[in-house]
Amino acid sequence: MTNQLDKKSQAWSALFSEPMSELVKRYTASVFFDKRLWQADITGSLAHADMLAAQGIIAAQDLADIQRGMALITHEIESGAFEWKLDLEDVHLNIEARLTQLVGDAGKRLHTGRSRNDQVATDVRLWLRSEMDLIIDLLVDLQKSLVEVAEKHVEVILPGFTHLQVAQPVSFAHHLLAYVEMFSRDAERMSDVRRRTNRLPLGSAALAGTTYPLDRERVARTLGMVDEAGNPQVCQNSLDGVSDRDFAIEFAAAASLCMVHISRMSEELILWMSQNFGFVKIADRFTTGSSIMPQKKNPDVPELARGKTGRVFGHLMGLLTLMKGQPLAYNKDNQEDKEPLFDTVDTLKDTLRIFSEMIGGQVNPATGQKEGGITVNADAMEAAVKKGYATATDLADYLVKKGLPFRDAHEIVAHAVKAATNHNCDLSELPMAVLQGFHASIEKDVYEVLSLRGSLNARKTLGGTAPAQVKLQIARHRARLV
Repeated sequence: MTNQLDKKSQAWSALFSEPMSELVKRYTASVFFDKRLWQADITGSLAHADMLAAQGIIAAQDLADIQRGMALITHEIESGAFEWKLDLEDVHLNIEARLTQLVGDAGKRLHTGRSRNDQVATDVRLWLRSEMDLIIDLLVDLQKSLVEVAEKHVEVILPGFTHLQVAQPVSFAHHLLAYVEMFSRDAERMSDVRRRTNRLPLGSAALAGTTYPLDRERVARTLGMVDEAGNPQVCQNSLDGVSDRDFAIEFAAAASLCMVHISRMSEELILWMSQNFGFVKIADRFTTGSSIMPQKKNPDVPELARGKTGRVFGHLMGLLTLMKGQPLAYNKDNQEDKEPLFDTVDTLKDTLRIFSEMIGGQVNPATGQKEGGITVNADAMEAAVKKGYATATDLADYLVKKGLPFRDAHEIVAHAVKAATNHNCDLSELPMAVLQGFHASIEKDVYEVLSLRGSLNARKTLGGTAPAQVKLQIARHRARLV
């Protein structure tokens, strides 16, 4: 059966007196990157055909033929037998042309009441919706990995830093749970973006709507584009429906912020595994050696993730710049939304997968137990805390509880730190006589206050680093992440 699209190459070619040049054809075609939308394209087309038949716009036999043809095309694509043709420009025309080859006139009727403008807008939303569902699951997996490691190290004392200077002792678990909070917000943001992405442009046609009696809400329900109450979500303005890419920009922004959190954690892992810190070890499978220095073990995964963060930022800037000068409605510029969007999704998914395994390890099929992940050097962490007079604030708080104004206590403790520095010892190692020389109210109970464990246990307010509080937070996260 002769296919009009194959015969004239483009669906619009009857208007033109000469064929498109090969250079322009390659420059304008998108099929070799947008073909990943094929499932969304077929899903959207089947929902559209179902509605056309329900509305009496096409015959029931046409719908049956379209469904049969799409099933064959699905099999061909999944088996690798489908031939993607550059002459047909994009995923939409490739599938439509093959459908018409398979089922004849029914394939030509499928495009009734729609344009590639609202078709592609629908396809990208459907595709991105499913990708965000995967990303949300990956964010949950990463949070679970962090919680599992935290649960094993509640009592491990880590120097908490400000300005990268030792500030106060914190539980290592408490530190890890800070990232759990970040990734929890990332999941919330993804869910929020998903809600706005999950709206139907189809039925907007090229830009002005259509004269056919479409039931757009039926299509929305068929595609699952509904709110929490099951109400269909349909783009309410045809001009906006075909030209809006806010959802893609919002996703790229949410992905960028998630990569910020990945990058911050990467920076800490890189520092922590260096010889100067020695706080953690990363499993060998996530590191590489040096081509010249045999002693080296380099944190390539965290470093590369830190670098890929800039790549994702660049895609966000590219999408913003793409949209900023476009008049309504659809413009060919919008073809350039897909590659940055696709790469952002791929980069984020791969990064989340590898970090979840790098932090928490992977399940050994033979034992069913998780193995690998980061190894914690608790002794190195505790030794580092002692280098920075991390309990100085505790001494100030002790004096305040004795009745001193905080500013006076702050000044006294500064002198105490200077004395400890001169004696090359920790505050907790200063003799009682020396401490009482700073203020007479200091008594023997001060040594419990100045101990790392005492400092940690004292911070038991909600959200604090005391192990009792950390355990409550771990329980909260475990219940939330079921």
